[in-house]
Amino acid sequence: MLCNDNGAVEDSLAKFITRFLFLHDEPIHKFSLSSTYLQSSPDIDQWLLFLSRNDIKELILELGEGEWFRAPSCLFSCRKLTRLELIRCELDPPSTFKGFLCLKYLNLQQVLIAPDIVESLISSCPLLESLTLSYFDSLALTICAPNLKYLCLEGEFKDICLKNTPLLLAISVAMYMTDDIAEHFEQSSSCNFDKFLGSVPCLERLIGHIYLTKYLSIGNDLGKLPVAYNHLKVIELYQVSFEDMKEILVVLRLIVNSPCLQELQISGSSNTSTATEAPDLDFWEKECPSDCTFSLLETVKMTDMSGVPHEMEFIKFILRNSPMLKTMSITPSVYVTDGRLNMLIELKHTLSGSNLRKKVSREREKLDLGFGIKRR
Repeated sequence: MLCNDNGAVEDSLAKFITRFLFLHDEPIHKFSLSSTYLQSSPDIDQWLLFLSRNDIKELILELGEGEWFRAPSCLFSCRKLTRLELIRCELDPPSTFKGFLCLKYLNLQQVLIAPDIVESLISSCPLLESLTLSYFDSLALTICAPNLKYLCLEGEFKDICLKNTPLLLAISVAMYMTDDIAEHFEQSSSCNFDKFLGSVPCLERLIGHIYLTKYLSIGNDLGKLPVAYNHLKVIELYQVSFEDMKEILVVLRLIVNSPCLQELQISGSSNTSTATEAPDLDFWEKECPSDCTFSLLETVKMTDMSGVPHEMEFIKFILRNSPMLKTMSITPSVYVTDGRLNMLIELKHTLSGSNLRKKVSREREKLDLGFGIKRR
């Protein structure tokens, strides 16, 4: 029988779960609930109270798109939790809460929680290895997590400081920009690059979605990096403006100090209609070390290219210094129409240059240069 009464469905589902839980004699180690019907059900508090007394280790709650579910205080009594995922919930830990001492995986999406409590919650999970924070608004975040290995951030972040994360292996960040955050960025004098990437010596993979390179370029000094990324193998940076010299420096600081880099992916956000007529191309001779070699770099993928001069210089820089390059894929922006042929001609001349001819010939079987066509 098909029932269209949400109230009846909610009541029936709640009774079933209650009966199942209370008739179960053994410990319950994992409880996962994803429902659009139960976000306001009072039974959830009773379930969580029951679970907190039954050695629950993994708890996942996703409660629809209606009113936020306010987590009861008994949630913070789940001392043996190793995994906690909350979607569309409201959190307010009691003053007696001392942390989830066994928690290794924390995923908070669309969670209403005070900024200072977010930081306190993270730092009170000493075994935390994986952290995901999504859809947070205007959050200035300092992360202290000595065992953290995987970090995923998505939202409107005003500031991100990795203060004690020496074991981080992988970072994925998407930063959404608002007028208030843009103004905050302009007024900032701190070196965001060092705050965010200055103490992650074990990093193996970095994915920076929108605005990350812009954020990292704020207050960026030109001095020597405080850390070498000797384990960094994969770098993906999206919407990099090759008309902003500070953003270009961010990219160069990363790749030049990553001797084990194997895969590089960059998308551009430049605008040929606003590009300067006489860019400072001496920049590449000044800022790029003459002895730089990407000895392990095999794959380069560049998308949304507009053909502005600094994009082309960057491509030449990579080609000149990547002896093991196997594949280079270059895709023009959909907004570039007339300039596509010119970009292809310039790339052809680049590959035909005296410094590159021998390398291209030597790697002919490996090198696949795609720009709407494939070079065999």
